[in-house]
Amino acid sequence: MFPVLFRLAGYEVTSFGATVALGALLGLWVLRRETLARGLPPGSGDLGLWGLAGGLVGAKLLYVAEHAGQDAVLTLLFDRGGLSWFGGFAGGLAAGLGAARRVRVPWLPLLAAAGPALSVGQAVGRIGCLLVGDDYGRPTSLPWGLAFPQGLPPTVERVHPTQLYEALFLAGLAVMLARWRRRGVDDTRLLAAYLGLAGAGRFAIEILRLNTRVALGLTVAQWASLLAILASLILLLSRRHAAAGERRGSLPIATRG
Repeated sequence: MFPVLFRLAGYEVTSFGATVALGALLGLWVLRRETLARGLPPGSGDLGLWGLAGGLVGAKLLYVAEHAGQDAVLTLLFDRGGLSWFGGFAGGLAAGLGAARRVRVPWLPLLAAAGPALSVGQAVGRIGCLLVGDDYGRPTSLPWGLAFPQGLPPTVERVHPTQLYEALFLAGLAVMLARWRRRGVDDTRLLAAYLGLAGAGRFAIEILRLNTRVALGLTVAQWASLLAILASLILLLSRRHAAAGERRGSLPIATRG
């Protein structure tokens, strides 16, 4: 574990903060590349800055809500870990779409471009969670289990490094989405793939984690994952319905002789 990278003039630079910053920069870079590849207006990738700001606010607020009662609100707000990804997704989505609407950038290709960018940014951020000892899983006897004696909370028992599991999964998802885009997969299917796969992956990883179950034996993240999967299915069904309508509209009209 490396919770603190170094100290500068009495200020601690934490591994979590550094990796979150690095993940944000890489995510913005990927977003710019993806928006250019889709032919979106110049500067569309800069809308990611709005999404980033909204995401950080949403991620912290949901984390505080999830852990309310476990500690003082100010302590939770300034925790060296403490970011909820689904809160970040919701906050970033609202801020990014609001900014896109003002400058009239179409939302579908923008969100499809954001899929690989979000995956990259979150994957790097999860490395920060690993370094600071946050968001680990249940005890395990597997050889790659890790202990986090200075973690959040501390544990000397070997546990699943679910941060690493999620980082590897998300890195693979980012590569997959970028390859599908290069092969000509349309934006609706790309966005649906991101939502469905990211939701399914997080739901599975949550099974190994120690988060509080809030309803029907599921965590907040698992309920959010189910919503992401549902949104994916709705996108795919709407696309199929639109394609069926186009096929019907293209059929020749029979004339009477």
